[in-house]
Amino acid sequence: MTFGWALGVYAQETPSAPQAKQGASDSAATETFKATKHPFWDGTNAWLFAGVGVSRTLDYFSTLNMRARGRQEILLSNDIVDNHAAFAAIEAAGTGVSIGASYLFHRTGHHKLERWTSTTHISVTTMGSVRNYCLKTAHAAPPATP
Repeated sequence: MTFGWALGVYAQETPSAPQAKQGASDSAATETFKATKHPFWDGTNAWLFAGVGVSRTLDYFSTLNMRARGRQEILLSNDIVDNHAAFAAIEAAGTGVSIGASYLFHRTGHHKLERWTSTTHISVTTMGSVRNYCLKTAHAAPPATP
């Protein structure tokens, strides 16, 4: 049975990490870490956030087009979509939430997830917009006039 005081470790102290040996692998690990660490508002994130904004704008207009053709919205109520200011605010909030999630991943060191959040958001929103434009019009065709 080993006691903590015999090892020099006490409950009030945080244990120190073991010291790594200095060598070639240490410098390689440092270079890898420096390569993945980046400022939040770097060029890649700026383009990804712009892409999220563009895809949300495309979703806004494709949904309004779909409603104008007589189709029903399935994710939100039709009253919200028909209120253009409220719907635009929801789309802008979606963009803000995406940027906020990326920031949380950035702050916690999950830089791949930081990038994948925007990439996934762009992909899913664009696919939804394409779907909206591909739906058939629900209105009956107007009668042909001779």
